[in-house]
Amino acid sequence: MFFQRLEDLRIDSDKTQAEVAEFLKCKREVYRRYEKGIHEIPTWAVIELAKLYNTSTDYILGLTDIREPYDARK
Repeated sequence: MFFQRLEDLRIDSDKTQAEVAEFLKCKREVYRRYEKGIHEIPTWAVIELAKLYNTSTDYILGLTDIREPYDARK
């Protein structure tokens, strides 16, 4: 499930839930619920996390297994 990718990306980046929540300007508990799939993550947050982790929104959402971001110039 795609929300597992949120946790995997965070752990791979050596970040805590609190750090990611601060980046998103939300409470840690809110972010924890996104990560656990309890609440749907807003589109704006997926976009911001893709920027933070240098990946694509499609990767976060589970639409692709390619972690590298798109090259929009191609």
